[in-house]
Amino acid sequence: MRLVIVIAGKLITTTIHIKNMISHCCIRVIKEELEAAGIGVDEIGLGKATISYDEQEISYDYIRTLLVDLGMDLIVTRDSRLVEQIKLAVVELIHYMNNVDSIVRKSEYLVEKTGLSYSYLSRIFSSQEHITLEKFIILNKIERIKELIDQEELTLSEIAFRMDYNSVQYLSSQFKQSTGLTVSEYRESDRSSKKPIDQLY
Repeated sequence: MRLVIVIAGKLITTTIHIKNMISHCCIRVIKEELEAAGIGVDEIGLGKATISYDEQEISYDYIRTLLVDLGMDLIVTRDSRLVEQIKLAVVELIHYMNNVDSIVRKSEYLVEKTGLSYSYLSRIFSSQEHITLEKFIILNKIERIKELIDQEELTLSEIAFRMDYNSVQYLSSQFKQSTGLTVSEYRESDRSSKKPIDQLY
């Protein structure tokens, strides 16, 4: 669903929901591309934008093609929008707020964000993404751990504490299970195994 208000017969304003728009860099890129295409950007944030355009000159399909070319897409169903909202919340917690997996896992943060039960969110996420919500959280944690290792500012014990692991051993075990490398092997590698947040699975 999209809210459309007709203005002066031709210009319309609509709020679009955008898939894979999960970093602040995406905001700048999308804004620049939309404006370059003659589309006004009234408001933009992670996962959505309010835009204005002349529907006689620019089609909805054109906007979608523009986003697909950037590695994104329009979200049109309620469940898809909900899944994207979940992704944004997890990414925000782990990559921008230095985790709090316990909050995500216990559902408090996601429930607060969506107003829906964690069991429902988990079920919808799995049905749409073919990966469990818990696995999605773990994959994001591992990528964040790689970033912290690369920065070489924290010890592994400090990283484990920041990422809410009970012990270095538990972090190391999950890291090996997810990457196929021990932490030491990763440090000695060319560290090219890092993945963009929107391409973790």
